[in-house]
Amino acid sequence: MVDIKLVRSNPDAVKAAVKKREMDLDALIDDILGIDEERRALMASVEALKARQNAASKQIPQMKKAGEDTTALMAEMKTLSETVKEESAKLQELDDKQKELMYSIPNLPDEDLLAGGKENNAAVHYFKEQPTFDFEPKNHVELCESLGLIDYERGAKLGGNGSWIYRGLGARMEWALLNFFIDEHIKDGYEMILPPHMLGYECGYTAGQFPKFEEEVYWIGNPTSSEKRFMLPTAETALVNLHRGEILTPDELPKKYIAYTPCYRREAGSYRSEERGMIRGHQFNKVEMVQYTTAEGSDEAFEELVRKAETLVQKLGLHYRLEKLAAGDCSFSMARTYDIEVWIPSMGIYKEVSSASNARDYQARRGNIRYRGEDGKTHLAHTLNASGLATSRVMPAIVEQYQNADGSVTVPEVLRPYMGGIEVIR
Repeated sequence: MVDIKLVRSNPDAVKAAVKKREMDLDALIDDILGIDEERRALMASVEALKARQNAASKQIPQMKKAGEDTTALMAEMKTLSETVKEESAKLQELDDKQKELMYSIPNLPDEDLLAGGKENNAAVHYFKEQPTFDFEPKNHVELCESLGLIDYERGAKLGGNGSWIYRGLGARMEWALLNFFIDEHIKDGYEMILPPHMLGYECGYTAGQFPKFEEEVYWIGNPTSSEKRFMLPTAETALVNLHRGEILTPDELPKKYIAYTPCYRREAGSYRSEERGMIRGHQFNKVEMVQYTTAEGSDEAFEELVRKAETLVQKLGLHYRLEKLAAGDCSFSMARTYDIEVWIPSMGIYKEVSSASNARDYQARRGNIRYRGEDGKTHLAHTLNASGLATSRVMPAIVEQYQNADGSVTVPEVLRPYMGGIEVIR
């Protein structure tokens, strides 16, 4: 959540930052300021009334002790009590209304981000040259079906459109990718977490996905109670809640976590040619990285996450580009994002396999995640995340970029130890 103090002290800067995201929230911000002014005036009134109550409560025993009549003061106290109750209820209404409106303000983009949407994303650099073939290359759907790696037809039979089944060496390659990613992260000092896949509402709220995007997840109802859970759309949603409501010490930071989970998304099934196969689905596997840092360590942590995600793709030997997203293409909760996009030859386009993002203190403010600084005061932590990596687009990139003229696929060298030494899938 954006700091109300910033909205109050510099509303024009907040409005301008939001406009970089191609959003016009001027009227909403003005409404927030109007409510804030009314709320603060009412709060001062309530505090003054409570102060009068406290003074009167001390005065009454003294008057009784002195034999004085307290009837008028007792009547005033009764009136004061009713007024405090009414104004406190109104104050709570204003607080709730202000919070509701504040939820609609996205994280403010970092100053160096370009304004606008996807059209203003900028390539930072490329790795390797685009692969070329001296034969007619196949797309990943053809390759995965002919080699028995993926069963799309039976996947759709089991789970509907946007579902698939890994089979045989396809399942082993998927598992090899996940184990390779996890091993690399553990070498770098990240703690592995296996979180629950069903989460409570507060997790989505802290992550910044709720209430605005609460209809974009799969909800699970309990038939014996009103309790509801949602299926995590990414492990980030769980990991950024690990220290919700806690005060961390400086020597604990940065905290570095990884988690392997399936990810459950309602998006899928656009049926466009560039979404075929495993490019977009309702369930896919991902290893996610999350860091908690001090404000001072935030930028360094972001560079580390980008570098780590890039290193994984480089070790797989895949051609990709690193892209800096414009403000309007960053997700609602993030102040900056770099995407790593692999080349899919049959489509002639790049597809994201990792987004590295810095939420700054946006999520920490929602989740009340703080650390005690050397000054003895508490400060909001910064939270960051990056995919390391999502496999549903890595697999298509591997089979297409590593395909051979005879229809076989060469296994990337780093995956061979995880696949029993298999070098080529025929």
